Amino acid sequence: MSNSIKSDKTIKWGIIGCGNVTEVKSGPAYKMTEGFELVAVMRRDEAKAKDYAERHQIKKYYSDADALINDEEIDAVYIATPPDSHKYYALKVADAGKICCIEKPMTPSYSDSLFIYNTFKQKNTPLFVAYYRRSLPRFLKVKEWLNSNQIGEVRHINWIQTKPASNKDKSKVYNWRTDSKIAPGGYFDDLASHGLDLFAFLLGDYADASGFATNQQGYYNAPDAVTANWIHDSGATGSGTWDFGADDHLDKAVIFGNKGKIEFAVFHDKPLVLTSSNKNESLILENPKHIQQFHVECMRGELINNNCKHPSNGKSALHTNWVMDKILGKI
Repeated sequence: MSNSIKSDKTIKWGIIGCGNVTEVKSGPAYKMTEGFELVAVMRRDEAKAKDYAERHQIKKYYSDADALINDEEIDAVYIATPPDSHKYYALKVADAGKICCIEKPMTPSYSDSLFIYNTFKQKNTPLFVAYYRRSLPRFLKVKEWLNSNQIGEVRHINWIQTKPASNKDKSKVYNWRTDSKIAPGGYFDDLASHGLDLFAFLLGDYADASGFATNQQGYYNAPDAVTANWIHDSGATGSGTWDFGADDHLDKAVIFGNKGKIEFAVFHDKPLVLTSSNKNESLILENPKHIQQFHVECMRGELINNNCKHPSNGKSALHTNWVMDKILGKI
């Protein structure tokens, strides 16, 4: 399938892995978006797949991914499984010649993500990755401030994210998000990837990065503390600290320019604050209920309406994988 879609065509989607992330964050957005239709879901547990389909009024459900991928009615597939299975399913979708959107991160490693990216590129088939913050109004506002030179030349960005260990962490109950075989960076993979991807969107690609990762608590086998430094192609520097065993929740990013600064939270719904010699502004821009709504609508804009160049594609997500692997010392 080429990336030219007739404007009068409805793109019919299937979801592989209809778990928690698809209940509110993403699944309903595929149903609500004009020009898209969610026609099938798949989960290995057939009873859970059936329950999801019935609750969300989706006409088909499968317990076999191959059956969904090869369903002739389906034009596009959203892969919403844990990241260690993304490559396996994505290559099947590519082989079927169907549009694909993969949950972030694209895979747990740069090398596997590169393989996926090259496969879809060779087939000239659209590939998106669900780094949906690039499409949210709050961060488009930050980008607008930067593009209009509100803080002058960007010098540095710093992000600190901390949270206490959860009861689940302390109980040592299995959690794929802290299994180093699935998420080599632990919560860093699941959470920090969003911010690192966003910073590339706001400030441009990374030129280099390095970091340290360690396990301070011993609750699981993945790292629970990561610190990093990087530099963007523009010359702006960056630093980040992530600790998932601290005493409080903290989510604060600051972009420093030579004429001011911009403060915001990557996850929390806190005000965007612009402080400069010319302007002081504080804005609250709420996220939509279905937080992937604008991400999904922009896919429609690129595939059908030709009025949106999607900001989160295979190439941009691959770059995020690269900087994460650099920070974790994997490349």
